[in-house]
Amino acid sequence: MKTGLVLEGGAMRGMYTAGALDVLLENDMNFDGIIGTSAGAVFGVNFLSRQNGRVIRYNCRFNGDRNYMGIKPLLKSGDFFNTEYAYYKVPNELDKFDDETYINSGVPFYATVTDVKTGKPEYLQVESVLRDMEMLRASASMPFISKPVIIGGRAYLDGGISDSIPFEHFSEMGYKKQVVILTRDMNYRKKPMNKLLIRSFYGKFPDLCNALENRHNVYNKSIDKLCKLEQSGKVFIIRPSEPITISRTERNPDRLKSVYELGRKDMKMRLEGLEEFLEKEQEI
Repeated sequence: MKTGLVLEGGAMRGMYTAGALDVLLENDMNFDGIIGTSAGAVFGVNFLSRQNGRVIRYNCRFNGDRNYMGIKPLLKSGDFFNTEYAYYKVPNELDKFDDETYINSGVPFYATVTDVKTGKPEYLQVESVLRDMEMLRASASMPFISKPVIIGGRAYLDGGISDSIPFEHFSEMGYKKQVVILTRDMNYRKKPMNKLLIRSFYGKFPDLCNALENRHNVYNKSIDKLCKLEQSGKVFIIRPSEPITISRTERNPDRLKSVYELGRKDMKMRLEGLEEFLEKEQEI
């Protein structure tokens, strides 16, 4: 039975995921496949490159740089994150990503993206992080503060618009035993977005507008399904034991580290239960 690891997005709340994944690395936990959305994809690839601590390190180092992310690159290029700096200079030069180890892991990794024209999710296999960086960038291109990323002639935005927690798709792909790492606490439910804002930005793309306007319903239904699967022992969920209140674009290193440490703590608390779950034969 194939085991799958599913990683929710959440921008800088992804420090929680980074902390949890580092504990998994330290305990030699392995999965047959991994799928991530947005920050879940961008940060999750470091699990397969086995670079413990890299995510929290480079975010603490670079997030405070106004040329790395912020109003300056947004006004200059239309992207809140400086594409060349964040997605190319950092992993190739300043804090190198180990693409060789990633590739040699042999574990397929998928990034969720949203097709701007259809408003539907697509799931792109990232065979090489350095070569397929545009897939990761598309997955994490947050609406309103990012330009669509063009891949193969198609325009894509953040995968969280259409499928924030792609556990159902992963099950359809054959990953019947799943571990899901969320970045919201047990009581969180998403609220509707401002329709006027959506239409003013994306009025030329009615299906994308519909996806954004319905995002809260899709998300909340996914959470309800996951909770039922969790209660029946069919999925194993790691979620924040307390609300994460940092900004999606948090710069403060201490706040980033606090969320990272919460992820480490929660994963350590659940590690024994996770090992027991993975030994069982039950599936979705």
